[in-house]
Amino acid sequence: MKIVKVSDYQEMSEWAGKQVIEKVKSVRQPILGLATGSTPEGLYRYLIEANKNHDVSFENVTTFNLDEYIGLDRDDPNSYHYFMKEKLFDQIDIDPNRTHLPNGVAADIEQECLDYEALIKKTGVIDLQILGLGVNGHIAFNEPGTSFTSRTQRTDLVEETIEANARFFENKADVPTQAITMGIETIMESKEIILLASGENKAEAVKRLVEGEVTEDFPASILQKHPHVTIVIDEAAASLLK
Repeated sequence: MKIVKVSDYQEMSEWAGKQVIEKVKSVRQPILGLATGSTPEGLYRYLIEANKNHDVSFENVTTFNLDEYIGLDRDDPNSYHYFMKEKLFDQIDIDPNRTHLPNGVAADIEQECLDYEALIKKTGVIDLQILGLGVNGHIAFNEPGTSFTSRTQRTDLVEETIEANARFFENKADVPTQAITMGIETIMESKEIILLASGENKAEAVKRLVEGEVTEDFPASILQKHPHVTIVIDEAAASLLK
């Protein structure tokens, strides 16, 4: 596990952006794993600017997002389909047919999970996976107690996660209580992983991720076992590390 400490959110986003661009340029048909939420927004802004300046092209890139809420149509402003189109896909030269997210309104959610997992395997190994970090240690929507051998699945969101995501919704009652998420084993099969964490509210989780034991009670701890993982943290998020 490599730790990269930066001064602030902006520097974290730029550092990660440079790594993504390097990966895109060095792999003939790159496959990226992408995250949503506020953490990667700065990274996506960096990639958009680089694309507009002709520093990088995403024409040959394929993407797989980590998760999607169950019950939200892709046109719902709170869906991750909508988020990704608005924050990245519609502003770069990527082929929409190469961008993939789970279908949260599929008639058969369990089959959708199987199909998404099969599509990842058929396409190839993810070259670079971007992750955020939940305050309770979740990665994607794999909540505490999730098996390290889990694959893409339906998951129940815990109260802590619902509370954290409520800021994106008009009312807390509107926050979905279930999601489709890549499983932990699916994530761990990525060739390289970059986890981003920013802010004082992530400091305790970062400390446990880096210095704590590997346990399913704290899903992100499994990253200690990955051969090529980089944790990028700003000063606030790193404040509790020894």
